[in-house]
Amino acid sequence: MKNPSNHFEEFGRHNHDDCMRQALGQAEQVCREKGIRLTPLRREVLALIWRNHRPVGAYQLLEQLRTDGQAKPPTVYRALDFLQQAGLVHRLATLNAYIGCPCPGDAPHGPFLICSSCQSLVELAEIDVSSAVESCSRAVGFKVTSQVIEVHGLCPECQDTP
Repeated sequence: MKNPSNHFEEFGRHNHDDCMRQALGQAEQVCREKGIRLTPLRREVLALIWRNHRPVGAYQLLEQLRTDGQAKPPTVYRALDFLQQAGLVHRLATLNAYIGCPCPGDAPHGPFLICSSCQSLVELAEIDVSSAVESCSRAVGFKVTSQVIEVHGLCPECQDTP
């Protein structure tokens, strides 16, 4: 497994425009492969989610879309449901917010490390916690229907801030 702090360090140094272009390209490919439609509004919502690598809430998205006159709450929620079901975004339960999935179509997803101060986030895709949860659940006769593991703390940068 990679050192998670390296993920946080890489977070601030990558080429965000390339990252966003790649994410939207992957989304289009996933939708083609699944035979589902990435409408212009769904694509715009996904682009807004990928805009800054921070979790974003539905009402924040709605405000950003309203400046263009494009959306009402039900429209945004339907787009978010579609993106989540397509595996293109993750819903972060503790924040009631969404984040883009860097590896759409790859399952299971790892736990999330979320900085309580600056909201930076890292998905630990190298760790297969899902298999352990599934195995333990089966052992006690429990059927898992969904799982999200969110760990809150402070990223290296916020730890160094007085």
